[in-house]
Amino acid sequence: MKKDIIIPEVTGLQMAAVLEYNEVDDTNDWYVYLINNKEIDLEMVMIVSQGFSETKTTTVFRKKITKLPAHSYAKVEMIHPNVFALKNRFQVSFFEGNQIFEKTFTFNENTITEEALTMIPLLNKKGVSSS
Repeated sequence: MKKDIIIPEVTGLQMAAVLEYNEVDDTNDWYVYLINNKEIDLEMVMIVSQGFSETKTTTVFRKKITKLPAHSYAKVEMIHPNVFALKNRFQVSFFEGNQIFEKTFTFNENTITEEALTMIPLLNKKGVSSS
């Protein structure tokens, strides 16, 4: 029965940690974005995130996005630099048409840094990408 389950490969999605100015607090803060580079809208997007190592774990965070249009992005969460020393995993599930898809994005330990910033085209901002 397991052999009958087809898990399609997910392409065209990207997670990015972006350093941007926070006008409210007058600080530069890190935010995580989900980027839909696909030609199709995504529906009922569920993102489950957690930081972890062999000795530490963070609280599980969940976010629902009802619809993420084609060639768009959504700000998922603020991410604190204290968790950059951990692996940060983002599990994304969504519907594309009537088919459910899932993809896991991982930022490895100490990979979210100002030195690693590159231009993220759809956002038109600098960030660290995971695809």
